[in-house]
Amino acid sequence: MRTVFADSFYWISLANPNDDWHETVQAVSRALGMVRLVTTDEVLNEFLAFYSGYGPFWRAQAVRLVKSIVANPGVQVIPQTRSSFEQALRLYDSRLDKEYSLTDCASMEVMRELGVREVLTHDHHFTQEGYTILFTEPV
Repeated sequence: MRTVFADSFYWISLANPNDDWHETVQAVSRALGMVRLVTTDEVLNEFLAFYSGYGPFWRAQAVRLVKSIVANPGVQVIPQTRSSFEQALRLYDSRLDKEYSLTDCASMEVMRELGVREVLTHDHHFTQEGYTILFTEPV
């Protein structure tokens, strides 16, 4: 089965029907068919942080989505550990000329370890490391 990494961009756009990318995210999700999604605690943390300032409604929506992601057998959520933090920090430190976030670095390390090459994002930082982003333009 094809495995695809789900970045915070994907979850953020999926959660909000008013997001410019929402329709595109839904269309690509349908087109992918049966895939195994992989994400991380760090990505879910970034997703929750994104919606933290949007008020109680969106905070509750974000919590519901994270709970459903964690409970979904079709999504593998990789936990953050001290080791994964240190790996991400090493990548971050080795790419000081880039604008990667620490979450991006943690995601890239997980993708490398699992051999995942495709990522549900439009973040060009992943292409700089040789990964294939699955979103380039909103519909």
